[in-house]
Formats: sequence, structure tokens, C-alpha cells
Amino acid sequence: MATRSKAPSEWRGGFLFVGNHLALDFLNTKPVLADGPKELLPDVDALVRWLVASGVLPRQNGKSVARKWPDMPQATLFLRELVKFRERLRGVVLRQEAGISVNTAFIVELNSLLKQHPSVIALQRQGKKLELEAVSEPERPSDIWGPIASAVAELLSEVAKGRLRKCEGCIVHFLDTSKKGSRRWCSMNICGNKIKVAAYQQRQRAARKSRLKKRSRTQALQQSRK
Repeated sequence: MATRSKAPSEWRGGFLFVGNHLALDFLNTKPVLADGPKELLPDVDALVRWLVASGVLPRQNGKSVARKWPDMPQATLFLRELVKFRERLRGVVLRQEAGISVNTAFIVELNSLLKQHPSVIALQRQGKKLELEAVSEPERPSDIWGPIASAVAELLSEVAKGRLRKCEGCIVHFLDTSKKGSRRWCSMNICGNKIKVAAYQQRQRAARKSRLKKRSRTQALQQSRK
């Protein structure tokens, strides 16, 4: 079952979608921007907007949830636990990227979530294709554990460790789906151009320094011949 985010662009509704996988897009809800780390899920309203933007919640369901959840104390408690889980997931993904196995405690926690909040799946038409997708119609905030836990389980069980990457320019993680497996940054627009410009400037500085050294040696040689 594919659990990639359905968001078609890098930013949608104020959220970043460059992970190529729902679990990584969830992890990237706390990216490091120009002014430092940015929490994109500061409140329940933001969570609902992210669930809709990522495709976890259909837009029509999102409107209903957006009216009810912000006033529910359990929604605030759920968000708090979800953010804590996200940071534990960050540690696991970093270990995976380093080729280290998932720790047993996280597997136990994830299996408990999967057991308590099983996902409902159904065949959905995607153009001419049929795909298995999670059906999310949450009655309670905690029902969101189902699609999130399923996405994380899929990431850890079906994705090759070597294809999990952390951007060279920021904290964002992504699944490298390129043919050569050589993707280096979260996005050309966000970090790629910045890194290329920095590398170009570094080469220019090195070239200037080399020319100055060469000029100095030439001048010294000319002085010694006088």
C-alpha cells in the first residue's frame, strides 16, 4: 500500500512536502528554515490543515474535523503525544540513514499503535490505475494514529535504508526515488540552488587565492632577478 503524500508541490497550505513518503512528510513538519527550527504543528488547527494537505483526511472530512477538534481537550493531548512520537521517529530515521537497525523499544511502541488503531484500506481509482489506500474517517483525534503508524511501519519495513537521506543543506529528510539514487538535497528550489551557489562562490574564492599566490611568486621571482 503506497503511503506517499498526495500533495503535488513543495509547499502546500504552509507545509513542506518533499519527503516522497507520508511518514517523512510528517517528520518534516519541524524543518529548519532561514530563521531556525520551525514547528509547523503548533496547535490543533494546524494539525487538521496538515492532515488535509497531506491527503490523510479528505477535504470534506477536514472541514467537519476543523469545526470540532480545536475545542476538544483530547485533541490537544493527542497533538502533544503525536509531536513526541515524531521526535522519536526522527531518531529512528537518523539511525536508519546511518545503516543502524531500529531499536526494539520503538518497534514495540509502533506495534502497539498498529494494534490499537488498525487502518482501514480500500481500492481507490487513480486515473486508470487501482491503488490500495488508507481510508481515514476519524471520529476521535486518536484515530489518526492509524494512518500515521501504518505509514511509519511501511517506511521501516519496505524502504531500503540506502534510499533514506537527510538533506545536505538542512534538517529535512526524504526518500530518494531518483533512478541513480544520487539526490542530495530536499529540493532544488529550497537548498539545491543555495548549495550550488555556495560551492560556486567557494571555487571562485579558491581561484582568486590561487591567482594571488601565483602573482606573488612571480613578483618575488622578478625581484630576485634584479
